[in-house]
Amino acid sequence: MNSLNIAVVTDDGITISQHFGRAKYYEVVFVEDGKVTKKERRNKLGHHNFAHEDHHNHHSQEGHGLDSSSHNKHVSMAEAIKDCSYVLARGMGAGAYQSMMQLNIKPIVTDIRSIDDAVQKVIDGTIIDHTEKLH
Repeated sequence: MNSLNIAVVTDDGITISQHFGRAKYYEVVFVEDGKVTKKERRNKLGHHNFAHEDHHNHHSQEGHGLDSSSHNKHVSMAEAIKDCSYVLARGMGAGAYQSMMQLNIKPIVTDIRSIDDAVQKVIDGTIIDHTEKLH
């Protein structure tokens, strides 16, 4: 049996959030043999959880979210989806993207709004990763 878990950042469980860091939830979609078997909403840490900490410099020499403090935040954000192979968002910082890769979670920046449509494209192997949308 072939199984796959896909995390999608969302605020409403229907559409994919425009920004990985600001989304409130992960919608985790469980796939068995190419078919969605279950969906589960999980709380997601985000920028709002780290507001009390020093704000990282969006224009540092290293680039957006590429410093070690940001990486540690990204690791915390990913804790809830460590059982997932993919994470989908409609926008993401370069640091978050790299952190997910290091955690063996394949980030995909998509232009698709619908969670169901995007998940089906992942299953079909036809989703496009729009890395030009990284910031």
